[in-house]
Amino acid sequence: MDPRAASGGDARSPTSDLNVALRECMAALDLFLNNKFSDALASLQAKTKESMYHALTYATILEMQAMMTFDPQDILNAGNTMKEAQATCQKFRKKSTVADSINNLVHRQSLEHFTEEEIHAEICYAECLLQRAALTFLQDENMVSFIKGGIKVRNSYQTYRELDSLIQSPHYVKGENHLHFEGGVKLGVGAFNLTLSMFPARILRLLEFVGFSGNKEHGLLQLQEGASSYSFRSVLCTMLLLCYHTFMTFVLGTGKGNVEEAERLLNPYLARYPKGAIFLFFAGRIETLKGNIDAAVNRYEECCEAQQYWKQFHHMCYWELMWCFTYKRQWKMAFFYADLLSKENTWSKATYIYMKAAYLSMFGPDDCSPFGDSEVELFRIVPSLKLKIAGKSLPTEKFAIRKARRYLSSNPIPLPVPPLEMMYIWNGYAVIGKCPNLTEGMLGTLIEAEEALARSSATELLADDQCVIKLLKGLCFKHLGKISEAEDHFNYIYLNEKKIKYDHYLIPNALLELAILYLDQDRREEAIKLLERAKQNYKNYSMETRTHFRIQAALHQARSAPENGTRSGASAVS
Repeated sequence: MDPRAASGGDARSPTSDLNVALRECMAALDLFLNNKFSDALASLQAKTKESMYHALTYATILEMQAMMTFDPQDILNAGNTMKEAQATCQKFRKKSTVADSINNLVHRQSLEHFTEEEIHAEICYAECLLQRAALTFLQDENMVSFIKGGIKVRNSYQTYRELDSLIQSPHYVKGENHLHFEGGVKLGVGAFNLTLSMFPARILRLLEFVGFSGNKEHGLLQLQEGASSYSFRSVLCTMLLLCYHTFMTFVLGTGKGNVEEAERLLNPYLARYPKGAIFLFFAGRIETLKGNIDAAVNRYEECCEAQQYWKQFHHMCYWELMWCFTYKRQWKMAFFYADLLSKENTWSKATYIYMKAAYLSMFGPDDCSPFGDSEVELFRIVPSLKLKIAGKSLPTEKFAIRKARRYLSSNPIPLPVPPLEMMYIWNGYAVIGKCPNLTEGMLGTLIEAEEALARSSATELLADDQCVIKLLKGLCFKHLGKISEAEDHFNYIYLNEKKIKYDHYLIPNALLELAILYLDQDRREEAIKLLERAKQNYKNYSMETRTHFRIQAALHQARSAPENGTRSGASAVS
């Protein structure tokens, strides 16, 4: 991938070994990005015990698979392989502490204590720790395991800080493979700063207590510089930025990702790898976020057709297709993809079966139930499908199980709009908000549900169901520019807090949405008060950590000066 990665001569030295390793690993990444997954892994496997870059690249490819599929077995395999890669990197590290070694290097103005190979061993070792931490986050959104593994995370964080200081030092002498080393530093410093800046305040306090801090703008800048350099890690910097702008800002933020920046980062890779499944997937996600749902569907279908080896990757597309048809209120097609996921994917059977039942509940009286499925029977089996990954239940799964429990009684009270409620959990209203026709259609469905609820007999869950609909209607009104109606709907939930029996998550989320509404109107002080109230006054509710991530993102927006939209350089693709 990098024409400047020269091979070593006949006389093998650590530097020539590095050159060869980097060249071979970049060639393997090229195979991977061209959907030649097994060829990429096969080209690396033989040297994973003797080359730190082969070990790291092999484990990174498995980690990328795990990150994209959420498959529990993929996550387990990637974690074990990354641990083995860490052991390989350890063999090449200088036999002293990182801080001592770099301190000697910086202040004695000499390279004799720290070879280029040893510097690369430090960056590879830190990257193994960083990627293992990322896998932990996949398994446990509540970050309990992440904090328990704080020593490993701290070691990685400290190493990146020391290596970043090394690069800034006037005494540092650049090695032959400096660009690849610098790219690794930017990846680590950028990833840590960006990720830590997103953490809820309560978790951040724990991490800062042992020396952690994060700056979102610095993190983005480091990753942008890493993506625009021409190095082994440029594609990893690019992918992390794509994940941030197209997923993290929506699922764990307020839905204000920089889609234009994501598109600019993606286009050079899409030009080079027109059939690359990973890039077609991101292209679909970008079309979704732009509100081009039909174009997104085409991209996801194209992504599935591009390769057949990595079937789990199709499941990511099925998940996105399920939501695309939800946005369009095409319940049968959404059901079709939820059904496919429930049969083929192991991430969360409970969530998939819940979604199948949810879509069935939206069918009209003249719609035939596919395969003869009964929504009540499906809802009833959801609690029995609870899965634990690394001893932890998935937050989405817990939510689905709590909602499905009301169907366990002999005379169940139906959920009013279950797929539209789950759509909120994944911040789908920020997506359809760009399409007035989709938003108006969704509002119409919610109004029908509200009217049906008013006609039915009152139950102990009436306030819960009314408030669910009020929250979702409020979001539709906001995106349609009907600000006072939106404000009234969000306030209704807060004012009826005492009447809510089970869905306590609605109150802090209503305060959060009202605060975001105020931020859009530049009513910052009012917004901050609401966000602090949502953060401090409520606990032990569904999807609490995800709500706290969103509160943190809104507080960051409230307390930051307006962004100037600075753009980074071009993506590093030849």
